[in-house]
Amino acid sequence: MTIESEDQLDRLRTVGGLVARTLAAMGKALEPGMTTRELDGIGRALLENEGARSAPELTYGFPGATCISVGPDCAHGIPDDTVVKAGDLINIDVSAELDGYFGDTGASFAVPPVRPRVERLCRDGRRAMWAGIRAVKPGRPLNAVGRSIERFADQNGYSLVRNLASHGVGFSLHDEPAHIPTWYEPDDRRTIPDGLVFTIEPFLSLGADWVEARPDGWSLYPPMLQPTVQYEHTLVATRRGPVVLTLA
Repeated sequence: MTIESEDQLDRLRTVGGLVARTLAAMGKALEPGMTTRELDGIGRALLENEGARSAPELTYGFPGATCISVGPDCAHGIPDDTVVKAGDLINIDVSAELDGYFGDTGASFAVPPVRPRVERLCRDGRRAMWAGIRAVKPGRPLNAVGRSIERFADQNGYSLVRNLASHGVGFSLHDEPAHIPTWYEPDDRRTIPDGLVFTIEPFLSLGADWVEARPDGWSLYPPMLQPTVQYEHTLVATRRGPVVLTLA
C-alpha cells in the first residue's frame, strides 16, 4: 500500500497502535506456568474490545488470534496447551484488521532466567530491525534495508533467516511489495516510493539461515534448533524519514 491521504495515515496509526499495545500487554503478562492458549486469549480480548479482527485468522484461517512460537520455533506458532517455562524464548506476532486497514508487529521475549547469549541475541535483534528502519527513505533502493541489516548481522557474528522476509501491508496483511528481503539482494532494482507502507522484520539467529515447517503446517523452526529472534514494526516511508506506526 502507498498512502494517498492523511485519513489513511490516521487509520493506519490507529490499528498500528492497537497491535503494538496488544503485543506489549501480552509480553507483560507472559510468565511461567501459563499456556500459550491463555496468552493468546489475552491478545484476542484486547483486539476484539477495540472492534478489530485477528489478521492471520481473517486472512488465512490461522487457528489462533496471534502467533506464539516457543523456541526453537520462531514463527507462526499455534497457541495451544504448551506451558511456558522459565528460560523459554518466545516469539509473539500480533496483526489485526480494523476498519479495513491492517497493522503488523512482533517481538521475541526471553522468560527469566535468561542466558547471556540469548539476552544479547534479543538486544541485537532489536538493533538489527532498527538498522533496517534507519535505511528507509523515498527514492532509495529497497535493498538498502536488507543491506543495512546484513551489515549489522555480519559485524556482530549473527546469521539471518533467508526464507522469511518483510512485506507490504495496509489494505491487506500481505500487501505489495510482497517480498522484501532482510538481507542484501544486489539484483533487486526496486526503489522505495514516498508513502510506502511495509514491515521490517529480520529473523536474527545464532547460526540458522533457513527454517522449516512442523507437521502442523504452520510452526516454523531452524532445523539445527539454533536460537532465533524476530522483531517487527510496520512503518511508512516519508520524505521526513520513516514513520513507525506500531509504537505502543
